[in-house]
Amino acid sequence: MAVKRSDDIYPQIGNALWADRLADAIENTCADHEVVPPPRQAILEGLAAALPDTEIKALIATQRGRRVLKPNAYRIVQAGDEQVLLLTCDVHGAAVVPWDLNDRTAVCWSSPAPEASHRVKDLVAAELALQEATKSAKSAEKERDALRRAPGDDAYAAQALAAATQKHQDAVRRVHELEAEKHALLAALGHRRPRPVVRAIQEDGQPKAALTLAEQPYAVAVHMQRYAADNLQRAGKTRGYDLAESLADTGQLSKGMNVLQQWQITHSDGTVSKLWRLAAVTGNNRALARLDVFRVRPEHLVTGMPQSLVPMPKDKKDGPEPLLLSLREILNRLSARLNRDGAKPETEATDPSRRAAKIATVSAEIVIGCTKPEALEHVLRALNVNDHLRGIQPYDEDARLIALFATLVDAYSRESLLADALAEAFPDARGADLLDLVGVRDALTVNGPLDPLEPLVPAGADISPVVLRDVAVRAITALVFPGIPPEAPQKANVRTVRDTGRFWPVVRGTLQESAWSQIRAKTAEGRTRLWSAAVAQLFVRRGNILSALGLFGTTETKEGAVQDPRPLMELLLGAEAGDAAAWTALVQRMAPVLIHAPQPFITPGQGSEAGTGRKGVRRTPKSALAALTLAYTAGAPGVSRALLLAFAKAVLEHPDALRPPEVDDDTPLVCYGEQHWAESERTAITAGMVIAPDGEGRPTRYVADKAWFDELFPVDLCTPVPATSGSPTNAPAGAGNTADAGAPTTANGEAAADPRDQLAKLRRELPARVELVEGSYQKAVDAAHTLMTDFEEAHRLRIQLGEEPLPAEQRIEWMEKLSKARTAAQASVTTLEQMEALILKV
Repeated sequence: MAVKRSDDIYPQIGNALWADRLADAIENTCADHEVVPPPRQAILEGLAAALPDTEIKALIATQRGRRVLKPNAYRIVQAGDEQVLLLTCDVHGAAVVPWDLNDRTAVCWSSPAPEASHRVKDLVAAELALQEATKSAKSAEKERDALRRAPGDDAYAAQALAAATQKHQDAVRRVHELEAEKHALLAALGHRRPRPVVRAIQEDGQPKAALTLAEQPYAVAVHMQRYAADNLQRAGKTRGYDLAESLADTGQLSKGMNVLQQWQITHSDGTVSKLWRLAAVTGNNRALARLDVFRVRPEHLVTGMPQSLVPMPKDKKDGPEPLLLSLREILNRLSARLNRDGAKPETEATDPSRRAAKIATVSAEIVIGCTKPEALEHVLRALNVNDHLRGIQPYDEDARLIALFATLVDAYSRESLLADALAEAFPDARGADLLDLVGVRDALTVNGPLDPLEPLVPAGADISPVVLRDVAVRAITALVFPGIPPEAPQKANVRTVRDTGRFWPVVRGTLQESAWSQIRAKTAEGRTRLWSAAVAQLFVRRGNILSALGLFGTTETKEGAVQDPRPLMELLLGAEAGDAAAWTALVQRMAPVLIHAPQPFITPGQGSEAGTGRKGVRRTPKSALAALTLAYTAGAPGVSRALLLAFAKAVLEHPDALRPPEVDDDTPLVCYGEQHWAESERTAITAGMVIAPDGEGRPTRYVADKAWFDELFPVDLCTPVPATSGSPTNAPAGAGNTADAGAPTTANGEAAADPRDQLAKLRRELPARVELVEGSYQKAVDAAHTLMTDFEEAHRLRIQLGEEPLPAEQRIEWMEKLSKARTAAQASVTTLEQMEALILKV
């Protein structure tokens, strides 16, 4: 006897038999179109578990005894060089989870550094401890109040009241301590969270057309999903209407694109749940608003739904509260409850059973196949960016710039110029031809680790997070401000067009700029904003991107930003050896870190132009960098080379600090500008802060902040000293004008250097110069060894193939060049021997 189908509004999910048939149809259709399908388990637990029972039947057809998808149930989308197969169907309205990687909330995520992930775990533990401490404090307060109201005045009652009062005070003190710990952890995270890293899932060693997250504890997964949902909701408030009300009133009018993604949750008992869900690639705000209408929390879908939130009539009221992990069971329970509530006449119009009626099912497109699963995440992210950049909804400026930079990197890759642009920017790279361009693309857009940039590090240089971040900043600079070929000699009476090279047209086309000849200050400012937003994503603490305005002008925008190719360590050694050019380049490399430090040193727009009494000093980024440069080249009161070098090393290394700074004698640190503040008002000392060095480069008991920076490197350090009678007109600030009238002078009228100062200066600089020479010789030895290896390989191949030897003229030319190099090396050996003898006399 046939059973009449129910007319309930909210659908029931199909059974496992139809789920297997859908998996067969998807796999066969993907095979016909030569695309890679998702894992079968993902189809069964993530896709089929979200479709109404009648929907699966409408998607499947039979051809020659094979189950396939009907032609009108799917379509193929060309995304760059990849193809994506999309299934068009109706899914349960509460089955889709918002995607964490929505580009509208890009500014809310920091780089996925391991230390940031550890801090998130510590933050979650601190939040849980704070909740328990708050409960204990409220309980102690109730106990104290009860004893206060209790009758009796005997000694026992007084003692009990005193004990209860002390217990309450201790509980409140513990709450304050945990709150301070939580705020310190938030500050160490830059009040952001590390971006979740998703990858194509592997099955039998082969990537499939679905994504997966790394394992994470249950509490961390809940925290991260709530954080993502809260920021997505905050970004959606810029709409001119209430999206949830619109969905409840008119339903969903447009499709959204979804992808199958796996969450791996580690529970307290050590078990791991691998849950497949549909994640919204486009239409994230709509997915979140639908869950809001259904009154379902996103974290419950990806970590497990408490049974008490979707009870069945026969569930025991006094039993345990297990987590429902099956999406099919969650949605069936939710539909049953809504159908049951909607049938009651006393149900109000604000109840979800009435409000969610028009979004009981929604039309969606789901990724069920692609040609290159390794690039699936990037393809989907690019589609999300394009959907928003061409949309009509308000777009946060920072997020828009980050999306534009991702589009720029894609344009370089699409034109097959990404590797060439990076090879030109890093002439000393150990292997620019070995770059994993997909990994480089993710690293530069902070959607993955910086490890793929290792081939750009010079041979012999150490690889560390500091070096990789510096390489990433230099790569971003080269892509945003590409160089153009030098101008050719102009012929008389001949109109010439400036050759802009291969890279600048990519920037112009992506950013839709005017012609090269029309670049003005407005274009330079827009390009600098783009650079600043891209670089800011590399740091845990994200400063104001406007802090970089002025670092690049019209010249860099037109001709390209010329960068010193030397690595950081070589620049530090050069600055220690007295190389002013090395220090100038090092200051430019320090600029992003000075902006995004926990205590930022460059904060334009903050301060007072009239005076420093109330708001501090207002200065431009160029003023701060110029003062830092002049303190080395021209000198400044109270600033020594040792102080500058110690400050530079600490600043460059600070983003990777795992713990707050400490001094040897355990003296409590305090920010330099807050040393006279009350202890309760001072800023907490967190990981990443820099200890201010003294004149000898030794750590002090103060943390360097903007007050310390402005005091040592004031604005007037950049102002030339007015010329006075009898003094040179071009005397630099802080130099000259202090020599005694009777001091000896040189032939040019300048004061002769004190021999003692000269000797101290040489003794200070010579160690770094020796290290630089040692590095240069090591590079030469490595180059000679590599050349010899290549010659041996060429000789072996010639004998193996029976080829004729090279012409005598070419062999003689090569031998003459190598003979000159050997003669120079022998002469340098004599020089080194002489220096070894002089070391004993210095």
